[in-house]
Amino acid sequence: MQDGKYVVLCIDDDADIRECLQIILEENDYIPVLAESAEEGYRVYEETKPDLIIVDMMMELADAGTDFTKKVREHNKNIPIYMLSSVGAGLSMNIDYNEIGLTGILQKPIDNDLLLSLLTASLK
Repeated sequence: MQDGKYVVLCIDDDADIRECLQIILEENDYIPVLAESAEEGYRVYEETKPDLIIVDMMMELADAGTDFTKKVREHNKNIPIYMLSSVGAGLSMNIDYNEIGLTGILQKPIDNDLLLSLLTASLK
C-alpha cells in the first residue's frame, strides 16, 4: 500500500492491455505499476512490493507467466496473483491454477466489473 492506495503490478507484453489496466486502476484509486515482460515484472515486483499482481500468461515465452508466478511464490505465498489469458475459461478447465500458485484467471478482453470485484475481494 502506498499513500493509502493498493499497488497493483500489471505485466503484459501488449501495450494496449497495459494501458487499459492502468486506466481502470487509476480511475478506481489503485496505483498501477507496469511491466512489459516477466523479467522486467520481477524487477518491478522486487522494487515496489505490490499488493496484487496481474500477469499475462504468454509473453516473450509461452510459459513466461507461469514461470514468473512460480518465482514470486518462492518468496511470497500470500500475494494474490491473477493470470490474464485469451483462453481464460478453457484454461481453468484444463489446468489446476492453484497448483501454479495463481489466485485466479482473468480472460481477455478484460471485464472491468469482474476485475474490480476481484480486486476488492482479494485486497480486503
